Amino acid sequence: MIYLDNSATTQVFDGAAERMLQVMRNQYFNPSAAYGPAVQCEREVEAARARLLSCMGHPEGELIFTSGGTESNNAAILGTLATLRKKHRIITSLAEHPSVFNVYRQLEERGQAEVVYLSTTPTGEVDPQALSAVLTPDTALVSLMHVNNETGAVTDLQAIKNVIARQAPEARFHVDGVQAFCRLPFTPLPCDFYAISGHKFHAPKGIGALYIKKGTRFSGGQIGGGQEKGLRSGTLNSPGILGMDTALETYGAHQNQWLPRLRAMKVRLAENLLQLDGVCVNGPAPELGAPHILNLSFPGVRGEVLLHALEAKGILVSTGSACSSHKRGKNRVLDSLGISPARQESAIRFSLCPMNTLEQMDEASNVIFEQVRFLRKYQRR
Repeated sequence: MIYLDNSATTQVFDGAAERMLQVMRNQYFNPSAAYGPAVQCEREVEAARARLLSCMGHPEGELIFTSGGTESNNAAILGTLATLRKKHRIITSLAEHPSVFNVYRQLEERGQAEVVYLSTTPTGEVDPQALSAVLTPDTALVSLMHVNNETGAVTDLQAIKNVIARQAPEARFHVDGVQAFCRLPFTPLPCDFYAISGHKFHAPKGIGALYIKKGTRFSGGQIGGGQEKGLRSGTLNSPGILGMDTALETYGAHQNQWLPRLRAMKVRLAENLLQLDGVCVNGPAPELGAPHILNLSFPGVRGEVLLHALEAKGILVSTGSACSSHKRGKNRVLDSLGISPARQESAIRFSLCPMNTLEQMDEASNVIFEQVRFLRKYQRR
């Protein structure tokens, strides 16, 4: 099997799985309890929190552990808006993940927010000048993703932050970093909120985190026993947290080697497949954007049909976000790039991880050539 759907989820690192098992067997204590073994577990959780904040470039910031990217994004948005009194003006983009986009749609439907949706450039980025054109001093929140989960387009966070600081200094800046964290170099994050999900970087499912800039007004998420300084109640998922900590340590130790390898594999795959007649890139050029995501259209073949044909040959890919994989119709993200419906219908997303190899890129390309040429014989005329 060649697994090329790492934006949907990743294989857990062996070390992370072993750390979780050790915690579940030997450190199963509730970190909020007062006796010694529980206090030791809490110390390890706090050390994991500190390492995450350090990777984000803000050791002095706040960080709450969550169940993953969706909860982190929801908490950032709703926990911010709960601190405001009047109807909120919000700016986001048409290319956001459903855990952001659908929250704002619902707030609009309830009459609780005025939402401005930015289109992207033809290669999928949010243009800071487009934000500048609609940003007003009464804007409460700007929500944008760091790396687009379908195209790999990268948002220039510093440029966006500069526009916000200049035109709407009271606005808060929320970033969905789920597809960026670990897959881009660690640098200080110029934002007020940053959401991550462990299972996107070889940690277990069901664990994530939300960074909150120190001093930012935020009402929190779940209500209950007051864990996480009252910002997210519920018993801490210590096996997940410490498994994610080990995955982060592993990625951090190899990031300088892995990121160029990811880019080289992405470029190799693109160079191979662009030799097929009519194939085109949806998003940034392969040498640009995030190093692990490549979106291509194969005119004459429906993406869903090609996906299943490749599955039968042991190659797993996707047609877009796993959260929307069972929904038919127009692809909202590709539509925001101005891509035609026919080209959207033939799109396939390839997403890579450090466990992939250049040899796999060549092997997958050969199978894709074979299947596309076969399926094109049966295209509707």
